[in-house]
Amino acid sequence: MKKTFFTLLVSISLFGCNNESAKKEQIAMDNIKFYTRVWEVAINEGKVDILDTAYADNVVLHTVPETKGKALAKAHYTNFVTGFTEREFVVKDMFAQGDKLVKHWVFKGKHTGVFFGIPATGKTVSLEGCTIAKIVDGKITEEQDFFDNLDFLQQLGLMPR
Repeated sequence: MKKTFFTLLVSISLFGCNNESAKKEQIAMDNIKFYTRVWEVAINEGKVDILDTAYADNVVLHTVPETKGKALAKAHYTNFVTGFTEREFVVKDMFAQGDKLVKHWVFKGKHTGVFFGIPATGKTVSLEGCTIAKIVDGKITEEQDFFDNLDFLQQLGLMPR
């Protein structure tokens, strides 16, 4: 009897672990699909209104200065759409685990409009970076981008090489 009970207990716990693991894996895959679509639409298609539904109301962009709230986060990325034409945003790779996600990306574009107050330079840029994000209940709650800001400013012709 003890052996049967023990076998049953082990089987239930293994099933529970596998079920929980499968659930986390499904969340990660859903988040990758969602996040890929959001940035394809927002940057490549220039339809930043998708951020109204993609961002949580209290989203935080770990920028300098820190950007808090959906409206300010949307305004932040609107600068890329209004500041650059010939935009191409390519996700090279993306990894997710549960609600956390990392994307490796390349952004290319021609600076033909005002970008964070910087008048158009007509220069073409190519940046490579990564973003760490957190997605909770289908909404982006945090993001932090990492790229070479000096190289970016040099490509815009704003800093000497």
